Amino acid sequence: MLSMTGYGKGEYKEGGLELTCEIKTVNNRYLDVSVKMPRIFVAYEEVIRSLVREKLTRGHADVFVGFKDKREKPTCLSADLALAKSYVEAAKSLKEAFPDLVNDVTVSSVLRYPDVLRQDEAASADEEMIFALKFALSQALDNLNEMRKIEGEKLKEDMLSRMATIESLVKQVSERAPLVAKEYKEKLTARIKDYLEGINPDEGRLLTEVAVFTDKSNIDEELTRLYSHIEQFRTICEEGIVGRKLDFLVQEFNREANTTCSKSNDVNITRLGLALKNEIEKVREQVQNLE
Repeated sequence: MLSMTGYGKGEYKEGGLELTCEIKTVNNRYLDVSVKMPRIFVAYEEVIRSLVREKLTRGHADVFVGFKDKREKPTCLSADLALAKSYVEAAKSLKEAFPDLVNDVTVSSVLRYPDVLRQDEAASADEEMIFALKFALSQALDNLNEMRKIEGEKLKEDMLSRMATIESLVKQVSERAPLVAKEYKEKLTARIKDYLEGINPDEGRLLTEVAVFTDKSNIDEELTRLYSHIEQFRTICEEGIVGRKLDFLVQEFNREANTTCSKSNDVNITRLGLALKNEIEKVREQVQNLE
């Protein structure tokens, strides 16, 4: 079981090449990957996304790539001719406007103007850089998943503890449910006798009324499904990627709890049902954190 929240970092430092990958993940219904990296790796963004998809299925992931290349390599300089031309034309315009000024524009002086001379960087990453990127990213993903696994086990422990509470509440409802019809019959008999001033009611009509009430308030099916859901929840918790399954199952829990409260016609069962719904909601909040 994995949490969707975590952080991982990976590094590559060899032969003057330093590359760092950091990944931070938070909850999200689907997998959403955001990548921030130096321009030299732009052509390899899909490589990054592909590696992330291999290790993650849900959540929002922010990937940060840091890069320093200290390897010895020949320096390549080039002049921005368009910018240099603009400087020269501006100097000519000044000379025409102010003839007394000395025109000392030379090739050497133009080269010293801002941004005319620039150092060309590699247009794309070389093989060693790509290897470093994959190495650091894989390491970051492994560290991320290790953290997510630890967090996932804590969530699992909490949810199973709440599932034990839910099971206890369902058992209390099961014990209370058979008494509802009996108490209804007793109260109905007493009420009729009170209205009729001691005259015994027709037993057949009374039993018919109790039978209709019992049928409307019967929650045996809901209780059976709740027990089944509890067992399924515990089974699913032993699997790996469980977020979507548990999310659906919790919706079914809520459905049965709501039906139990609406059909019971008993204040004690309603009270237990509300406590049940409260625990289910706490489980639902935790399920939202799972991949």
